[in-house]
Amino acid sequence: MTRALAAVLAAVLSLATDSPAQALPHALRADRLVVRKAERTLTLYWHGAKLKSYRIALGGRAVGAKAQRGDQRTPEGLYSAAKRRKETAFHAALELSYPNDADLARAKAAGVPPGGGIEIHGLRDGFDWLGSAHVLFDWTDGCIAVTNTEIDELVRAVPDGTPVEILP
Repeated sequence: MTRALAAVLAAVLSLATDSPAQALPHALRADRLVVRKAERTLTLYWHGAKLKSYRIALGGRAVGAKAQRGDQRTPEGLYSAAKRRKETAFHAALELSYPNDADLARAKAAGVPPGGGIEIHGLRDGFDWLGSAHVLFDWTDGCIAVTNTEIDELVRAVPDGTPVEILP
């Protein structure tokens, strides 16, 4: 094995480890989430105070707001965590209220379907071994992805109806 390959492998494996020492206390509940697409972060807030940030992966075409079904873009705008789901093909998820009224109007004006099913979710079943190495590239169809440990924490700490702001 070459030194360069060994260094790359070491870097990927170090990213793949989750840090349970930084888990949110069970009693904490977020009242706002902010996703910063350019920074690839999702941050939980409570009364304006930052609780925790997560590194994320986005849709395969992350630059720009979602315009229509199948464009692999992550939406931008104000949504809510409409529903917590503990059983999905992606371990668990927070379903977002996409499309909102502005998304529907934009899609209607363009004569295209807006799409739907946008979530903050974990890793596909069988791929949890990737851990946080999943953030090395944007791989979702427009969703926001975190590790399975992180989505478990988010499902617990984010009540249904919590505002989610997705910024460019």
